[in-house]
Amino acid sequence: MASALLELEVHEEERQGHQQLEQKNDEDKLTWKDRFPGYLVNFASILFMIALTFSIVFGVIVYRITTAAALSLNKSTRSNVRVTVTATAVIINLVVILILDEIYGAVATWLTKIEVPKTEQTFEERLILKAFLLKFVNAYSPIFYVAFFKGRFVGRPGSYVYVFDGYRMEECAPGGCLMELCIQLSIIMLGKQLIQNNIFEIGVPKLKKLFRKLKDETEPGETDSAHSKHPEQWDLDYSLEPYTGLTPEYMEMIIQFGFVTLFVASFPLAPVFALLNNVIEVRLDAKKFVTELRRPDAVRTKDIGIWFDILSGIGKFSVISNAFVIAVTSDFIPRLVYQYAYSHNGTLHGFVNHTLSFFNVSQLKEGTQPENSQFDQEVQFCRFKDYREPPWAPNPYEFSKQYWAILSARLAFVIIFQNLVMFLSVLVDWMIPDIPTDISDQIKKEKGLLVDFFLKEEHEKLKLTDEPAQRSLGGGWRSTSRAPSSAPSGRSQPGSIASSGSQHTNV
Repeated sequence: MASALLELEVHEEERQGHQQLEQKNDEDKLTWKDRFPGYLVNFASILFMIALTFSIVFGVIVYRITTAAALSLNKSTRSNVRVTVTATAVIINLVVILILDEIYGAVATWLTKIEVPKTEQTFEERLILKAFLLKFVNAYSPIFYVAFFKGRFVGRPGSYVYVFDGYRMEECAPGGCLMELCIQLSIIMLGKQLIQNNIFEIGVPKLKKLFRKLKDETEPGETDSAHSKHPEQWDLDYSLEPYTGLTPEYMEMIIQFGFVTLFVASFPLAPVFALLNNVIEVRLDAKKFVTELRRPDAVRTKDIGIWFDILSGIGKFSVISNAFVIAVTSDFIPRLVYQYAYSHNGTLHGFVNHTLSFFNVSQLKEGTQPENSQFDQEVQFCRFKDYREPPWAPNPYEFSKQYWAILSARLAFVIIFQNLVMFLSVLVDWMIPDIPTDISDQIKKEKGLLVDFFLKEEHEKLKLTDEPAQRSLGGGWRSTSRAPSSAPSGRSQPGSIASSGSQHTNV
């Protein structure tokens, strides 16, 4: 009775201990109220940094406008205004991108830490997503501006859009913004790969290693001269830069993949330069991992994780961006529309005249008229590149029918191009399997052999467990057969029993 009561008390104490432990775990868990300030700070910080990137892009636009206006006043620099402004603005964009990349990487790490993710995998995925979002906006926002926004909101003669007093929005070159987009993309892509992906790959770890070595030498302490002259291998390995993971390497390739795919229609040589860069990158990474970094910890994983989703998203978005580059940035659609809808002989003869609209110079605002005219006679009308109604139309300077026809053709091209490429990608994905046929057959064969091996093992185990039961059962038959044999009167019955027992033993 006493032992039963003691056992009940022990069970009650264990139950109370488990309840207290569960309550403590519930108290230690972070609720949504605890995580809400971290999420709010993340959201506000990301919006602020995106706005900072856009403001820097706008600052470069203002620099281009003011510099072009200043250089146009001097006759000696007037002929090279566009080249000078474009080259210097792209270099400024490149320097800003390199600086903000390092800042955004550190900020993304800090923002992920204040979220307090539950697992290490969740921490890694959130960090990658934040860093990619910030670096994507930082690297591609100047290119997106030139591709889709520059020259779209300049207004028309007599009603221009002004950024500041006397400084109106910049326009594209007479041939369009496609060439400027190519220059912008090539300089940013090549400069980023050469400076950030190659020079920093070796230079930064070497500088950190040198700084740490100087710091160790200046620290006070007893040093063994013989040991310092002939250090052991583990001392040399410890002096290397700590391994920080493959996230920076993946990020370089993802940003490069974006440069190659998002605007390949404007810069077809981008894949060639990416290939040359990767050939050099492989050797530099090999040297860095062998001689500059500590040995990494091997971790097994089944796939590349969130990077696959990012690559898939960039691939789908690149189809849309290239469709808009062809339809909006280039003159491909306007030329087709003119050739098949407005041309008298089916050629492009007269296309330039078709793209120009009329403007009455008498309607220029006060102070915006040209001071000196290069023509002998007085000019009544001038031409500007746009699709607008002439001054003598019922609705002067409104968008003409040609404008809406070309806009409809552009949107139709985007829709057809996007669906066609998506269909072809799905078709190729279906025709080319992820795993080759010979490898899939080998995998099936190995699975079949593995199943046969397990079945054989189970059969052997079942046979071993059945043998003792058969032996015990056979011994019982034999004992019963010997007992009746001692009786003199039952000779026929024991013989039948014995024969049945011997038959069971053989089976």
